[in-house]
Amino acid sequence: MKIAAAQLTCVPADVPANAALVAALASRARAEGAGLVVFPELALTGYEPRALVADPGLWLERDDPRLDPVRSAGVATAVNVALRTGGPRPLIATLVHDADGAHVTTYAKRHLYDTEREFFAAGGSDGHFALGGVRFSLAVCYDNHFPGPAARGAAAGCRVHLASSLYGTGGGVHERATVHPGIAREHGLYVVLANHVGPAGPWTGCGGAAVWAPGGALLAEADDRTPSVVTVEVPAEDEAHKVCEVHEACEAYEAYEV
Repeated sequence: MKIAAAQLTCVPADVPANAALVAALASRARAEGAGLVVFPELALTGYEPRALVADPGLWLERDDPRLDPVRSAGVATAVNVALRTGGPRPLIATLVHDADGAHVTTYAKRHLYDTEREFFAAGGSDGHFALGGVRFSLAVCYDNHFPGPAARGAAAGCRVHLASSLYGTGGGVHERATVHPGIAREHGLYVVLANHVGPAGPWTGCGGAAVWAPGGALLAEADDRTPSVVTVEVPAEDEAHKVCEVHEACEAYEAYEV
């Protein structure tokens, strides 16, 4: 299964415009053979917490018709939005849909960063799902600075960790390039990072959407300025097991020969 990481420059507080941008990148990922594409944090509004507090009309429902362009792109998507709750603050939540547009799962960011606590509610459970013979875990930006989400995903049999994020220029460049290969090394997961590029609320996204292999090797990386997608092939679990069995058999044969 090919998996794509996207980066884009959002239109501030404009859900229809951003849904069109996300759908266009999803279509590009599908044309490159991707079966799933993951998008940055708050991709449908941009990272605009004050605007989100001022206008609850920017909050989405799980079955919101404004998601239709994304759901009809013909590829599975993990899109992060401000999700309506029964309370006064929305969740920062990733909605996963399959290639037919059917809802698969929802994950809400558990670890809110700094002033996000003023504007958003925190989630309370992990997000795991299976698609195309691959099991996935979900996290949003600051979640990845804590060991729990990835560790629990690996313990649950997930092979790919999807990180919808906003890393800015400056210190965010270093964090982007160290946190995610660290997760790959420590937990033996593919790590797929989606990021903003260009203006993103109070930040400037540093781009660099990327995929790391288990062990931490960088497999693919976007530049620091262009809305784009990068894709990587991840074998289904049965194929991965066959590769491991062949590798182990070869090692055993070589040991016997010695």
